[in-house]
Amino acid sequence: MTAIISTAYSRDLGDELRRLRETCTRLGGRAMAAQLGWDPSKVSNIENGKARASEIDLAQYLATCGKDLDYLQEFSSRYRHAFEPYIVLVNDNLRTITMAESTATKITSYDVLTVHGLVQTRSYTRALFREAGRVSEDDIDEYVELRMGRQTIWRRVHRPQCTFYLHELALRVHPGDDVVMWEQCRRLLHRSHVLRIVPADANGVAMRSKCTLFEFDKAAPVAYCESDLAKVFAQDSAAIADSRKQFERLDAVALDEERSRSMLMGYVSRLRGDQDESHVAQEQL
Repeated sequence: MTAIISTAYSRDLGDELRRLRETCTRLGGRAMAAQLGWDPSKVSNIENGKARASEIDLAQYLATCGKDLDYLQEFSSRYRHAFEPYIVLVNDNLRTITMAESTATKITSYDVLTVHGLVQTRSYTRALFREAGRVSEDDIDEYVELRMGRQTIWRRVHRPQCTFYLHELALRVHPGDDVVMWEQCRRLLHRSHVLRIVPADANGVAMRSKCTLFEFDKAAPVAYCESDLAKVFAQDSAAIADSRKQFERLDAVALDEERSRSMLMGYVSRLRGDQDESHVAQEQL
């Protein structure tokens, strides 16, 4: 076992091992250590992603959980890269991002064309999945509920401190229809204390990609970005410094909470007016 700086992915896979122990055995952490002939701290460090388990360690651990050689090989292929400063994961992997959101003490994000997932409405999320065309119609409801499930962090006593920088372009792009966007803007009004709108006339920032910086109480910060192809978690010092620099730039150009709320109210009013006009036109037909 090698002590090393943990990463978002190592903590995710460590937690996966812990869940295996709890579901596949009746052993607590200390009992598992005794079964394996390990020091109890070794089980704790591996399950918390704070230490890299060797191939032998993994084989012994997974065998105790009743897993076969195929399972060991599949898990080892993922675990091999768990402690690297840059981790690229397929988009279907939701565990790592969910765990990062759940354990972070501070979340700072920037989105250009879409509202952040933690403040999306159900209808807005559904419209995004439907219009992106990457999820089959039969699976959309499942993906929507998974995203809504991530929003339970708002009901926690010790929820993370959040700042969501949102480019004004995202308010002009309407997934679904005006009703969907009207509901979404109203949701944002209820979360305006965590929202900073970047006005459309702020030069340069629209060309920066969406990104998130997670900060933790007892772990190194993690920068995160995603595309249609993959999710990328970066813990390299240069990536963290670049993310902080980007958010400093955004802080300088974004509207404050009061002005962000005022802009949102303007969009809500316009969308409400558009709906009323559409309703009148339909009646006249």
